[in-house]
Amino acid sequence: MLPNPALGVVFHWLGGLAAGSFYVPFRGVKRWSWETYWLVGGFFSWIIAPWLLALSMTNDLPAVLSETSGWTLFWCVFWGMMWGFGGLTFGLTMRYLGMSLGMAIVMGLCAAFGTLMPPIFDGVFLSRVAGTASGHAILVGIAVCLIGIAFVGKAGMSKEKEMSAAQKQVSIKEFNLKKGILVAIFSGVMSACFSYGLRAGDPIRALTLRHGTSTLWQGLPVLVVVLVGGFLTNFVWCVALNIKNHTGREYFSAGRESPRVPMLANYLFSALAGTTWYFQFFFYTMGETQMGSYKFSCWTLQMASIIIFSSLWGIGLREWKGASRRTQVWLTVGIFVLVASTTIVGYGNYLAAQH
Repeated sequence: MLPNPALGVVFHWLGGLAAGSFYVPFRGVKRWSWETYWLVGGFFSWIIAPWLLALSMTNDLPAVLSETSGWTLFWCVFWGMMWGFGGLTFGLTMRYLGMSLGMAIVMGLCAAFGTLMPPIFDGVFLSRVAGTASGHAILVGIAVCLIGIAFVGKAGMSKEKEMSAAQKQVSIKEFNLKKGILVAIFSGVMSACFSYGLRAGDPIRALTLRHGTSTLWQGLPVLVVVLVGGFLTNFVWCVALNIKNHTGREYFSAGRESPRVPMLANYLFSALAGTTWYFQFFFYTMGETQMGSYKFSCWTLQMASIIIFSSLWGIGLREWKGASRRTQVWLTVGIFVLVASTTIVGYGNYLAAQH
């Protein structure tokens, strides 16, 4: 199958829509602690959805994984665990900063580290990226993406200065700028490890293709392994919090207080959030197949798309209510610049596909 960068950009937009939207169903969870609904959603994100889709859309998944070297499995799980630290603190970032500002900071750092480090580690940055016209276009797209992220971040900082504490609490109940910034920086750097895990899984892709899996679905078995690492990190952390905060009973009991905890609704909302989250990487692996030899640029496309849609959700959820016109202009410009960055990166991949 020949690369189709335009289709790849569309896939990454769909992935960004999923990632930018996943936290919305969690807002429907009532009277559960964060660690409880995060872990319930995580079972669907990291275990149930990856296995179900990989088993149904690829060939001989158990055989492919059994034929994979232990070293490959180790590095996929390891990077998944490192990413897991970013994932669980990402949830905290949403709590402290909201979807718009939190996403901008996390994804900015994640885009830079996750896009540029793989080709540098592979020793091909100078020859295939810095030394080619298509590579130059992709680098310009990455720079434009970071500029767009800076605009969105500027809008968030401006909003924080303009709004009263009471206004912030209306849309973001636990708003805390200083704590949120520190958590977001850590989350952004560690979240980039997912890109390294996907690169470590290249031998799994080769195996599943040899077993007759369609090129479009070759990344799904890799997700199964990498997400096991993410699950382990989040499982240990959430269970530790359940024990510390005495919240383990929330999984099983509706409580005696009135109104009672809506158990079925909580599980359904958490399952929806977790499954929606998984689809960001489902579409990511599809987009990767369309980008040819410059698939490292997919990370920038994904991060830009996530910020675009999370910013739109932030507007829809009234996180920006009370912000000045100047602040809203910063946000609007940032969104348009991010859209432009995805087009530029897609064009760079198109140039590569012509050679």
